[in-house]
This record gives sequence, structure tokens and C-alpha cells, in this order.
Amino acid sequence: MNNQSKIIKIKKNPDGDITDVMLNNGNVYSINDAIMMAKDGLIEGVNVGRAKNGREYLRSNPNDVKNDNLDTLPSFK
Repeated sequence: MNNQSKIIKIKKNPDGDITDVMLNNGNVYSINDAIMMAKDGLIEGVNVGRAKNGREYLRSNPNDVKNDNLDTLPSFK
């Protein structure tokens, strides 16, 4: 049985950075909490990358499907 959740919606700040995510169970988490959850294997379809400046970020697992990329998911308020 798969106990992983899936990100279904995102919230962005005015700069276009993802600040929060909503999972398929309706729970909302800050991007930092979501990064920790992804590291623990609790969110499916994503992994944690590291920018050149050392900041960690969440990204979709590579595939050929563009509509499941985090930036293209519906937003919530």
C-alpha cells in the first residue's frame, strides 16, 4: 500500500516562487515542510534539488508529461 501523498495545488508569491503546496488529502504545507516530507518519502512524484546558491527546492520527477510539473499545477489562495 502506498502511503505517499500527491501535490495537487500550489501557492506562489509575487515573484513566482512556490511558497505552499496542497496535497490530495487537503492538507496545506509550507514549501519548507514539503521539502522535508519529500526527503522522508512522504510525497510522490517529487524530489529535492539544490540551487547553485545552496538553497533546496522541490521539483517534479523527470518525465515527458508537462502538465504534472509543479509550476503548471492549479493555484489556491
